[in-house]
Amino acid sequence: MAVAASIPQLAFAVLGAAPAGHTAGPTLRFSVEVSCPTGQAVRAVLLDTQIQIAARRRRHDAAAHERLFELFGPPPAWGSTLRTLLWTRHTLVVPPFEGSTVAELDVPCSYDLEVVASRYLDALADGEVPLEFLFSGSVFYAGDGGALQTTRIPWEQEAAFRLPVATWRATMEAHFRDTAYVRLPKAAFDRLVAFKSREALAGWGDVVDRLLEDRP
Repeated sequence: MAVAASIPQLAFAVLGAAPAGHTAGPTLRFSVEVSCPTGQAVRAVLLDTQIQIAARRRRHDAAAHERLFELFGPPPAWGSTLRTLLWTRHTLVVPPFEGSTVAELDVPCSYDLEVVASRYLDALADGEVPLEFLFSGSVFYAGDGGALQTTRIPWEQEAAFRLPVATWRATMEAHFRDTAYVRLPKAAFDRLVAFKSREALAGWGDVVDRLLEDRP
């Protein structure tokens, strides 16, 4: 009597992170270990990953309190306003493996400070950023008689990782060395362009310096 193929049960761990080289924009590359402790051969995994910043799990100094005021308000209110922030969602195809494999998850990083996660990361000077990886998706495996079968990955699959702030900063500096991004309405930008031209200023840093002259 044939024994029915069992359904693979997967486990996940985030092993590390580093700036990804040769990319058009700043990109963090996370090494994600995918394992099948029950021993079945996995044909493929269509892995959906949601990454959250668990802001409550780290301490913030006075400088961070000041830079994060717009997000969370004054520090005495942080007990109720400090919250987990959604960073990004990505889908990754993991190739066939037996036992375990390590997949590379590339996460583009934005310096648009209108994006809440970017503003939070930019406000931190050092230490680590507590991250939560939430996994879902589909597992493909050989069923009875070798037929291809699929099953869903339960939503409770997750992994924690502490991202060094220095790693995020190195990723951004590789593309935006000593610069930052500010989004403006087109009308405001056009006024700045006209001001820059009238004042014969060389760059945008000179424009800001001129506008802020004699201001504290």
